[in-house]
Amino acid sequence: MSNSLRTLSIKANISPGIWPGLYCLFERDIKLVFRQRSDTAAALAFFIIVASMFPLGIGPQPVLLKQIASGVLWVAALLSAMLGMARMFTEDYADGTLEQMLLSATPLPLLVLAKVAAHWLCSGFLLSLMSPVLAMQFDMSPQSTLILAISLLLGTPILALLGAIGAALTLGVRSQGMLLSLLVLPLVIPVLIFGTGAVDAGSAGLGVAAHFSLLGAMLLLALPLAPLATAAALRIALE
Repeated sequence: MSNSLRTLSIKANISPGIWPGLYCLFERDIKLVFRQRSDTAAALAFFIIVASMFPLGIGPQPVLLKQIASGVLWVAALLSAMLGMARMFTEDYADGTLEQMLLSATPLPLLVLAKVAAHWLCSGFLLSLMSPVLAMQFDMSPQSTLILAISLLLGTPILALLGAIGAALTLGVRSQGMLLSLLVLPLVIPVLIFGTGAVDAGSAGLGVAAHFSLLGAMLLLALPLAPLATAAALRIALE
């Protein structure tokens, strides 16, 4: 058993209540990400490369670049966030941490939610923060850039929650990354539509409240349901 796993088990068993277990797991996953910074750097580099290829390929055509900016940046962010999603539970499955999570006093869906939060903070959140820099390549207005960042902040957590379900369903399966993409990408099409629609509506001078409301509603729906589905899939994988 690894040192991090021992620490997680000891703290979760000694400390009363569910919050200590959630905090220990969240802290552990954040520390593991900092120790494996290459994965986060690869996702950010992929986001930059994909978003930068379109202006280089199309050329200096400001009108066309503004028209495709929201779609390009959203697709690039979704694909970048998918890179590390397959490893969300892989290491825990290999070293026995998942079994400890099932035996923990803290409900498994809450532990899953803590892992998803740590994953999003080190992937989707960073991609959202980087999006305004890449938006400059498409000559986006400050208002459209702000709307893009907010839509990504609302949409990428939904991707992380849905990705957790896919990662649990494909746990231990060959070609996990490909299967995960086939499962998750069709589910996030509504997020992509409303995310890009918000930016396009803002650029046209229309209201964006409806698009943000729909993204927020999907996030509120995914927050309780996705961890339950992920926990059920993890229990099946460990049987």
